[in-house]
Amino acid sequence: MRSQIPLPVDELPTKWYNILPDLPEPLPPPKEPETGPSRMEFLARTMVKECLRQEMSSERWVPIPEEVRELYLHMGRPRPLYRAIRLEKYLGLKRVRLYYKREDLSPTGSHKTNTAVAQAYYAMKEGKTTLTTETGAGQWGTALSYAARLLGLDCVVFWVKSVYDWKTDRRTLMKLLGAKVYASPSQQTRIGREVFSKNPEHPGSLGIAISEGLEYAETHEDAVYCLGSVLNHVLMHQSIIGLETIKQFDLIDEKPDLIIGCLGGGSNFGGIALPFIGEVLRGKRECGFLAAQSMAAPNLVKGEYRYDFCDVAEYTPLLKVYTLGHKVEMPPIKADGLRYHAAAPIISLLKHHGLVKAVAYPTDEKAVFEAARIFLQSEGWLPAPESSYAIRAGIDEAIKAEKAGVEKVICMNISGHGFLDLMAYKEKLETG
Repeated sequence: MRSQIPLPVDELPTKWYNILPDLPEPLPPPKEPETGPSRMEFLARTMVKECLRQEMSSERWVPIPEEVRELYLHMGRPRPLYRAIRLEKYLGLKRVRLYYKREDLSPTGSHKTNTAVAQAYYAMKEGKTTLTTETGAGQWGTALSYAARLLGLDCVVFWVKSVYDWKTDRRTLMKLLGAKVYASPSQQTRIGREVFSKNPEHPGSLGIAISEGLEYAETHEDAVYCLGSVLNHVLMHQSIIGLETIKQFDLIDEKPDLIIGCLGGGSNFGGIALPFIGEVLRGKRECGFLAAQSMAAPNLVKGEYRYDFCDVAEYTPLLKVYTLGHKVEMPPIKADGLRYHAAAPIISLLKHHGLVKAVAYPTDEKAVFEAARIFLQSEGWLPAPESSYAIRAGIDEAIKAEKAGVEKVICMNISGHGFLDLMAYKEKLETG
């Protein structure tokens, strides 16, 4: 029985998959709010033009530039798919087979580099010299710092304060890569100063940090804003994950019945799921899709499907999403990459049509961190707290199917490693 299913280097996909042409209905377009300046014009000034072009592309297959493919090879793509033989044994599974995709093998520890190198490449080609962004758990900020350095660009990161304060090792890694890193809300932007003045102890949020990154790009010449999740071009770049995984399942003549990923905004879930969902929509396969969330930000579970802003300062256009409200207060959690008020428009539309289901776990994260412990002690890899939500859901679904006597093939996306999250594990597991 093979535990690792590698993909040969010459099988690295040459095109990203864009699901827009295959959606069950056209994606609701962005809207301008009733008052204030044009948000669409604002994005055109602050974001990478090629990424905005890709945002509404009608092409199903978008060529990956040769330079980006070379960067993918440099950072260890294709990544292996694993059969979780030891976890199956630990759980006593007889009818259920568990697999997982290892995005934790990225140089920065997560899937985020898949879009970071693409956005940095396009920014460089457009003559930009500085990339600005937000980060929650720190994985995206690290990935963009990495991509910027490889392409000779500067990087400015606004990091949600509650995480900035305790993830000192990841902050060091970003700075080693040459990035400037600010706790958000910061003193570097108008919106940051405004939030800070109202509450100097504000823990921050991705919505605030996005506003800061956008404002910094608007007010600094040669700077451009890059987003780590939510928007369509990000999910398209991440489709490299699912495209590889389809080929790997084909190599072993296996078909997954359920794809699971954690979800805050939607980048890693979309990355593995969308290529499979596209085949479902085109009648080529049957498969289910489950997003694992935190009750701190259960946008798919408890959100409303409506137009909302993606940031607190309302710099962005209105997008139709499952949202908790762009100014909602969300309690800090250790898996802070999942603490975002809205799901990606594409994921939201698919949820609205019943193609994606979601589950949310309690904010104490005990069940999630216990799943991480089980995974580490059986499979031997330490997952990121965010990835542990997918593992928890995978274990729960496997046990449910086993008890029902149902044969099932489940694939989980391990979106990142937890080596720089050990303080969180120490706190959660030692205090029980």
